[in-house]
Amino acid sequence: MRLCISKLIKWHRGLRDFSSAIAPNKSPSSCQKALTDTPKDKPSSDMLTDSFGRLHTYLRISLTERCNLRCQYCMPAEGSELTPSPQLLTQNEIVLLANLFVSCGVTKIRLTGGEPTIRKDIEDICLQLSNLSGLKTLAMTTNGITLANKLPRLKECGLSLLNISLDTLVPAKFEFMTRRKGHDRVMKSIYAAIELGYNPVKVNCVVMRGFNDDEICDFVELTREKPINVRFIEFMPFDGNVWNVKKLVPYSEMMDIVGKQFTGIKRILDDPTETAKNFRIDGHQGTVSFITSMTEHFCAGCNRLRLLADGNFKVCLFGPSEVGLRDPLRSGADDNELKEIIGAAVKRKKAAHAGMFDIAKTPNRPMVHIGG
Repeated sequence: MRLCISKLIKWHRGLRDFSSAIAPNKSPSSCQKALTDTPKDKPSSDMLTDSFGRLHTYLRISLTERCNLRCQYCMPAEGSELTPSPQLLTQNEIVLLANLFVSCGVTKIRLTGGEPTIRKDIEDICLQLSNLSGLKTLAMTTNGITLANKLPRLKECGLSLLNISLDTLVPAKFEFMTRRKGHDRVMKSIYAAIELGYNPVKVNCVVMRGFNDDEICDFVELTREKPINVRFIEFMPFDGNVWNVKKLVPYSEMMDIVGKQFTGIKRILDDPTETAKNFRIDGHQGTVSFITSMTEHFCAGCNRLRLLADGNFKVCLFGPSEVGLRDPLRSGADDNELKEIIGAAVKRKKAAHAGMFDIAKTPNRPMVHIGG
């Protein structure tokens, strides 16, 4: 398979020899990165620039629709119908499409799911993506259930940033929310990431009124002694998660709760493309962030695109529009044909999403299909 990947990449681009990184006799568990030239910045292409002048340099790739949890805000109680395996992107196809995006100016890739760590080839995918010339950051969002044992090899394979989802510090509430056990394993993964030198370790917390809004300050305490960035996320509507505005705890309210208990809170100067509002607290090693998708959207600086596990391409998390890349790729489309499809979708991206009440009424796929 690795020989096939190498041949396909050479044929598809003809710009770089990947044979040293994807040798046919390399062991699947061997993740020592091949020696490569220092990646040089590449000029971005028109493909990644929308009609409002936003340049998209960040690609989120969903590796699977499968997950080992059943979080209530992500998946319907009865589960979600999964795309048949033959209709999902293969490892070869993921690498080829990622390579095309990076060659056109994408500098950051985040692996999502479902739960990305349950893919058996996750290490090989990380190795191949991290060796793409021009890619600066390879990140992953995970629920942390199976992460701790896999993380040392994943780091060797080039995984450079890590977000771990955790919505409660109370094991019983964790089991209620996720419909599964595993709170201790998630905490083990967080501490394993710290020990391996990830700094910061980002902890994603979706805040829901009546469930975990009473734990906001407990989460902030995690940042006192550890290089943890707690990211409080406003509850967002997706198909099957029974979104209700009464469950939404707005950023202003969360900030007020934190401000009453902690002093010396200072805003960090954010990059224009940053989705979070970031803060430091005097005496804390870590940081606190708020992702305000519902009450204070950040569409003007959005630089994110999404490749779903089934090969569909989305330019907006909340937009229902998708275009397929899998079928053209399997039909032999060349780089220019794929770029035309991608570029046309990017040009159709709207200036901003519709607003939280309209989003709640707009058909969209469950989050487990879209990718976290």
